[in-house]
Amino acid sequence: MVRGVGYALGLKNLAFSEGFDDFAEARVVMTPAGVEVHTAAMEVGQGLVTVCQQITRTVLGTDRVAVVWDDTSKIGSAGSTSASRQTQMTGGAVHAAAVGLRDQILSDHEGDELRNDGVYRDGERVATIEDVCASGAVEHHVRFRHPETFPPDENGQGDVHAGFVVAAHRAVVDVDPELGLVRVVRVDMAQDVGKALNPQAITGQLEGGIMQGFGLAVMEELVIDRGVILNPTFTDYLLPTFLDAPAVETRIIEQPDHWGPFGAKGIGESPTISSTPAIVAAIRAATGRALTRVPVRPEDIAGI
Repeated sequence: MVRGVGYALGLKNLAFSEGFDDFAEARVVMTPAGVEVHTAAMEVGQGLVTVCQQITRTVLGTDRVAVVWDDTSKIGSAGSTSASRQTQMTGGAVHAAAVGLRDQILSDHEGDELRNDGVYRDGERVATIEDVCASGAVEHHVRFRHPETFPPDENGQGDVHAGFVVAAHRAVVDVDPELGLVRVVRVDMAQDVGKALNPQAITGQLEGGIMQGFGLAVMEELVIDRGVILNPTFTDYLLPTFLDAPAVETRIIEQPDHWGPFGAKGIGESPTISSTPAIVAAIRAATGRALTRVPVRPEDIAGI
């Protein structure tokens, strides 16, 4: 077995770019039962529900927050769950809506604060939530946009993107050069997340992204012949399992962004981008082979 170490750095744009009118809407409603956050954004396992609740709780000082999923006949679009954008875009809309609601409620209570059960002044409650909502639910609706972007000029330059996220990976592999077999020993990474709204969820996203990049580097490949997929089942299309997983260490770097809620950035896609080339770079270091494609097959290493 031969050991190799490889490094890669990835740069990913955030949200939609090149002058696209990227926006997300959210409505925050105060009711006697608590606060409702209305959005059409899609939760696909990335933790958006928790982030929306955290943002609202922080701004309004209440822990009674529920996320209500509306379709776009009831609330404007939140855009797609892609481009690492929902934390910043829908999160930004929720933050702005919550701030607007707070200011609206406290407009007649200068210097006061909101808590779970009402409005407080100098530590004493001066109005209950029922008082606040006596004339009906109090709400604030926002359409949030990120900083304006523009198509690239004739030289490919300009304010094309609203922001970037950077990730760096280090991979260690053991390679059997005769059989072409690879064992990914560990993958370590560091990533700028802006502001970590939920560090545990971020760590899960970073580790999951590494596993995706690992699969692309040494396992996952659609075999297609004249438009027909020849490996359509998971018997032939191999995915890394827990038994394949390398040791992982993640480092979260916080450099608050200029437009995300509380300085947060989207982080979902970036861990996959540079984990794959880090692993391939490690295999190159171990074998001395060029390896210009992924996934790296045994025959690419053994020269069969």
